[in-house]
Amino acid sequence: MRTEKLTFTGHAGDTLAARLDIPDVGHLATALFAHCFTCGKDIAAARRISGRLAAMGIAVLRFDFTGLGHSGGEFANTHFTSNVEDLVLAAQHLGKLGHPVDLLIGHSLGGAAVLKAAGQIPSARAVVTIGAPADPGHVAHNFSGKLEQIQARGAAKVDLAGRPFTITRDFLEDISSARLKPAIADLKKALLVLHAPTDQTVGIDNAAEIFMAAKHPKSFVTLDDADHLLTRAKDAEYAAEVISAWCRRYLDIAKPAAPVGAPEGIVRVSEVDADGFLQDVVAGPRHYTRADEPKAYGGTDAGMTPYQFLSAGLGACTSMTIRMYARRKGWPLEHVAVEVTHDKVHAADCDGCTSQSGKIDKLTRRITLDGALDEAQRTRLMEIANKCPVHRTLESKVVVETSLAPATAPAEAV
Repeated sequence: MRTEKLTFTGHAGDTLAARLDIPDVGHLATALFAHCFTCGKDIAAARRISGRLAAMGIAVLRFDFTGLGHSGGEFANTHFTSNVEDLVLAAQHLGKLGHPVDLLIGHSLGGAAVLKAAGQIPSARAVVTIGAPADPGHVAHNFSGKLEQIQARGAAKVDLAGRPFTITRDFLEDISSARLKPAIADLKKALLVLHAPTDQTVGIDNAAEIFMAAKHPKSFVTLDDADHLLTRAKDAEYAAEVISAWCRRYLDIAKPAAPVGAPEGIVRVSEVDADGFLQDVVAGPRHYTRADEPKAYGGTDAGMTPYQFLSAGLGACTSMTIRMYARRKGWPLEHVAVEVTHDKVHAADCDGCTSQSGKIDKLTRRITLDGALDEAQRTRLMEIANKCPVHRTLESKVVVETSLAPATAPAEAV
């Protein structure tokens, strides 16, 4: 994934700061991400979700609303309606860049904003909300102790997440007058509602109201015990995986052409977190998995190890080759199962190995064949197993050519 720094003009003429996370696997779709109330584009959940979606082929633009993060303007002069306007302008900017928005994602109040803005972004075909309120006025509970002061004086300083923000009477009037349900009922786009039942900031009843107000196609997925901000990496990663799997049903994602000389395309592996070993493994636009190491070796055990992937390749190829042969022969093979284990053994203990010194890799394969097969058929299928292309590759001389990709400039701070 590479990240481009972008700016565009917001609703009040201020310069808004944004980052466009672009996939390495081919730009298959574009998403626009709206962050939570008083948060920013660089909050951990936004970065993790954006990064995981980019690894799956979906570019994501995340930006700071007016007066927040690195964007210009005064937060005190903004409100819910201005956030919606900023979202529409962000979508228009993406359109001018040749990346019309396919997917809208909103977190907390940002979720309410994408529901409201969706009708003004015709290119979007799907909308995702994460912990969103059914009524923008819900955020007023964050400064309930200052409501009288805000009404009397026109504005007041409110401490939110350890930072002071000026909340105005205009802001309160705007969120109280915003009506989401008509916009939800007229969404005319696929909707995915993600919410945690234990969310202490925006209750789960909000998800129910949004879901009931929407027309089909609509889906709801629980985030279990995640907190409102998805501060745990595993919760943000889970949300990203659900969004990616769900949206492919509703977005017209075309498969890019495979590189010349690579009929199966390129398998790309990129690390998720520099502090661990978790890797995104992507093959084309539709196949995604993860690699990791066990916790005992410093990983998080969130995916198969590299040697398990190697074993899986041999096992899958073996099963497919046997099935192909039995199908062609019309033999009564009902089911194939292959178990593969990998180990390092002393060469001197390996029968049939050419090397007799040091340690070598040993793959042990155990094949189960179910069905009314006679002994001759079973013997023949075991012979066919050894003709599996991956088996032949592993036992032949393999050449690995390695080159260094051109260095990319680090994303500039904004």
